Amino acid sequence: MARVRIDKWLWAARFFKTRSLAVRACELGRIESNGQLAKPAREVHIGDRLQVKNPSGDFQVEVLLLSEMRGPASVAQTLYRETDASRELRLKLAEERKTMPHFEPVHAGKPSKRNRREFDRLRGRG
Repeated sequence: MARVRIDKWLWAARFFKTRSLAVRACELGRIESNGQLAKPAREVHIGDRLQVKNPSGDFQVEVLLLSEMRGPASVAQTLYRETDASRELRLKLAEERKTMPHFEPVHAGKPSKRNRREFDRLRGRG
């Protein structure tokens, strides 16, 4: 197997949960192959450098193996090698997200009996 479509490879390497999500990412310009925007039908070759932007982060990877079939995550990780700079940047961003304060969403609708009692206690009525 010398060539594989980029959308199939991204799906097999588990960057995207479905092939249609991989196709959509290519169409939106979130995938670059050797510095050029990649269309879904573009072929991937061993040694290509890909930049993948997905909800889990931005990845810069080098293609090591080709596959059209999605397998276990342990096998999928052997298809590529992430660059050290990419890995460090992702870990740094993850640490920054952890240190950011987390706010509870405002509850919509009628408060529960427990919430009403807490409000009354805070207002000094109870």
